[in-house]
Amino acid sequence: MNNATTISLRIAHERALAEEWALVLEAEGLSPSVRQIRNGFVLGVPAEEAERATTALSAYEKENPAKPHDEGELVESAHLLSGLAIAGALLAFFFFTGPWNSAARWFERGSADAERILLGELWRTVTALTLHADLVHAVTNAIACALFISAVFGVLGPGLGAVLVLLAGAGGNFLNALLHGSLHISVGASTSIFGAVGVLGGLGVVRRRLRGVRGRRAWIPIAAGFALLAMLGTGGQRVDLWAHLFGFLTGGVLGVLVAFAVPHPPGPRIQWTLGSAALVLVIYSWIFALR
Repeated sequence: MNNATTISLRIAHERALAEEWALVLEAEGLSPSVRQIRNGFVLGVPAEEAERATTALSAYEKENPAKPHDEGELVESAHLLSGLAIAGALLAFFFFTGPWNSAARWFERGSADAERILLGELWRTVTALTLHADLVHAVTNAIACALFISAVFGVLGPGLGAVLVLLAGAGGNFLNALLHGSLHISVGASTSIFGAVGVLGGLGVVRRRLRGVRGRRAWIPIAAGFALLAMLGTGGQRVDLWAHLFGFLTGGVLGVLVAFAVPHPPGPRIQWTLGSAALVLVIYSWIFALR
């Protein structure tokens, strides 16, 4: 585009905001450009599109008002508290069930026993996510849960985020059972935690490509996820690498699908509904396990 025919419409201090404006204009069939200057990023459009662009941005901001700074901090704190609450619930459940004991009913009925899962005991793909082999295992997963699951909540909201993380963990356990076939038993929330990493990676790739990022730069979120998997998901004697990998891949697929299907986080009512559904799924899975 010839800069002589381009009108500078707005200046943003952050590239993300300038690219958001550009996406709005592209959706209207316009031809925006974003260029970096010393103190920010300039959004430009061809001179003949300036009036339409100004109208489109005004309409967009009227429909999507910016949240006050304090309100944004409050929302972020709520997401962190939600993640901490799940981490606390995992620790509390560990102290209730105790460490690994193959003779205990909790582990005998709730572990991800590959053979039993393939025979139809699908509840195990969910219940196994709430069991842990020892205190170190439980504490490590609780800390990771507070970090990564809170991050998913911050992007998608706690309800939708909880459903995706739970489905990623259950899907990872099921694929792990398919791989091993039999004689394989695992427990732990780490499959869901790496599912959360996968969700973030899938979302990041799609959103970067929608903003016009191409080539290897578009795949940075997935590459970062694989790096985390390599650093955190492959060490230790009791680490189930395949479960971690399958959780990550399932989460990645879910993240890509949701990025296209749900461009904006749902409202509070839907978030509450989805979060309740995730909790009910865990409860009913344990009811089936212990009946």
